[in-house]
Amino acid sequence: MTTPHDLFLAAKAAMQKAYAPYSKFPVGAALRTDDGKIFTGANIEVASYPEGWCAETTALGHWRMGGGGRITEIAVIAERMPRVTPCGGCRQRLAEFTRPDTKLHLCDMTGVVETVTMGDMLPYGFAGDILK
Repeated sequence: MTTPHDLFLAAKAAMQKAYAPYSKFPVGAALRTDDGKIFTGANIEVASYPEGWCAETTALGHWRMGGGGRITEIAVIAERMPRVTPCGGCRQRLAEFTRPDTKLHLCDMTGVVETVTMGDMLPYGFAGDILK
């Protein structure tokens, strides 16, 4: 059986692989699909700051390259900030591939501290169908 805690552990393990020499702000993210697969990511900074990748963006890249699937829940953690939320750009990126009822677990270093939905985080996000 899967629980939000195992997704938290995956995000925390991903955070340990962050490359954040400039901000000193490592972040990890984990996405779970409806078939139980977990895809993780960490933030990766470059000297041309802020041209790096957020943890959520990296996880979405692994998810897409790994075959995709319906994302059912997400966990995000930052070492130096309890209950971290995705940045505005990542909220839109995540909304592109989730539904408004997709669970988003906000974590501290010990586990999930709050669960919200993507609809809560980005109630008026852009939808791709408006661009057609």
